[in-house]
Amino acid sequence: MQKRRLIKTKQRFFEQNGGLLLQQQMSSFNTIRCKIYSIEELEQATNKFSEECILGRGGHGIVYKGIFENVKVPVLVYEYISNGTLYHYIHDKQKTHIPSDVRLRIAVESANALAYMHSSASPPILHGDVKSANILLDDNLVAYVSDFGASKLVPGDVAEIATLVQGTIGYLDPEYISTCQLTDKSDVYSFAVVLLELLTRKKALDLEGPEEDRSLASSFCKAKKDGRFLEIFDAQVRDELKLEVLEEIGDLVMQCLSVNRDERPRISEVAKTLEMTRRLQRHAVAEEICTEEPESLH
Repeated sequence: MQKRRLIKTKQRFFEQNGGLLLQQQMSSFNTIRCKIYSIEELEQATNKFSEECILGRGGHGIVYKGIFENVKVPVLVYEYISNGTLYHYIHDKQKTHIPSDVRLRIAVESANALAYMHSSASPPILHGDVKSANILLDDNLVAYVSDFGASKLVPGDVAEIATLVQGTIGYLDPEYISTCQLTDKSDVYSFAVVLLELLTRKKALDLEGPEEDRSLASSFCKAKKDGRFLEIFDAQVRDELKLEVLEEIGDLVMQCLSVNRDERPRISEVAKTLEMTRRLQRHAVAEEICTEEPESLH
């Protein structure tokens, strides 16, 4: 009886946490074979999540080394993230409203994750392929930076790494492309494009649009220099965010997109600036509410 109750509890937990959706999505993968591992299998593979199996700790959790029976090639086992990628969240046309505060929070969380990789990880990690498709969102729309296939460990005091250019067109740092030198400022450039995606709901590279507007980064820089950058932002963002907040973000993005990487801020500075603008926005909204309440009493 107790065993049957335990099985039912597990099944209910599986269904409540997106399990049915996961199975449905997996069944649509015709060429990709996926497997859902049970907690018992994970405990066995990691010796009950032993300290000896820990490979590293990050802002989004602990990474364990695990050994599975009958698995001959290395595999990565991820936590299931129910809301998919930031790319699909932004560009889903059925989502008519994405709160501006949620957009700013996602940007802050993503920047903080990259800042941890650059400054707190030992050795530091350069992501190398920052884009909206590599940022995942959970049930509460908390951001997780993922996919480290192009990432590089930075040994000692080395500031840049010579490597074959990897990444995604539309997000790639121009200086990285021309010099094949990957630096922390390469991630900063790519993150700025993601930030633009969040606030404009435009794609980083749109091959269907006019040639001069195909690159989101280029079209924003041109609009900023012409004094019309506000037009690039999503109408909802223009309505919800204060002008000083939009101007602060616009200046920040321009710094991050500088062709000269030495003129770009570090990602930790980007995270602090975004957090400051988010607080500024929330404070302004709170002041408006306080001002409106006494008037409504008359």
